[in-house]
Amino acid sequence: MNLPEIAMGAWAWGDTDGYFGNTMTGEEFRPIFEAAVNAGLNLWDTATAYSNGESEKILGGFVNDAGRENVIVSTKFTPQMAAMYDNSVEKMCDASLARMNMEYFDIYWIHNPIGAPEYTKQLIPLLKSGKVKTVGVSNHNLAQIKEADAILKEAGFRLSAVQNHYSLLNRSSEESGITRYCKANDIVFYGYMTLEQGALSGKYDAAHPFPEGSARANVFNPLLPQLGNLIEELKKVAAAHNVSAAQIATAYAVNKGVLPILGVTKLYQVEEAVKTAEIVLSAEEITSLEAAADASGVSSIQFWESKME
Repeated sequence: MNLPEIAMGAWAWGDTDGYFGNTMTGEEFRPIFEAAVNAGLNLWDTATAYSNGESEKILGGFVNDAGRENVIVSTKFTPQMAAMYDNSVEKMCDASLARMNMEYFDIYWIHNPIGAPEYTKQLIPLLKSGKVKTVGVSNHNLAQIKEADAILKEAGFRLSAVQNHYSLLNRSSEESGITRYCKANDIVFYGYMTLEQGALSGKYDAAHPFPEGSARANVFNPLLPQLGNLIEELKKVAAAHNVSAAQIATAYAVNKGVLPILGVTKLYQVEEAVKTAEIVLSAEEITSLEAAADASGVSSIQFWESKME
């Protein structure tokens, strides 16, 4: 599978629970999707849990219009929703396939380690049947990743991907040896929340907080004063490269060997993403960004996550 250097994320699509404060209808995302695919950014990530399948439904329509063979589709089994599907990975996968009007997924994930390793074992029939081409685990620590890899290898398959929270503010997957393990075992490491839901985009700061009324505003607005120096450092590096702060925060992940998943709800975000993969940061720039992040004292680990060990 030939992957682009940046994945497009549809977490905020169909935002029925108000997490992002997004009120866009599905069809408004079509130009964004088409621009990304036309530019070669054809890896799209979603999940059943994203607005209870609404994100999958919106994305699925666009993918089929574009031609299924032209898009790499990634979605997830979420253990917290398992009871709705008789605790069956296959039944949730089948529901996603029906929702997206597809016969297979390129990448299918166990969304978090609740119920592991039993749910990992249930990936094996999906691989055998061809309903999924490759599998990954998300929000897993190193021991859980190794366990999942061993289960799959025993059945003649392998773990192809890991997806964890990764940004300047959360490098625990690097510090715990997860990224090193992935590189040594030919496992693609995906980073989500690289921009910390916009907190590292340069658009927001203490004087310009997130609009009230969304969960991300509740989480990040109290942290923006502490992030001031990091945001300024991002802008300083961005100016040297003639790009935006958001592009530098994303390029940081790319330069560290991470495949970031960039949530996109605006056309300019796709246009910036196309150029971001070309940005080469110096060792000094990376060091200065990490120092500013560490000095902020901010932990961006969310309620569904734990620090990787």
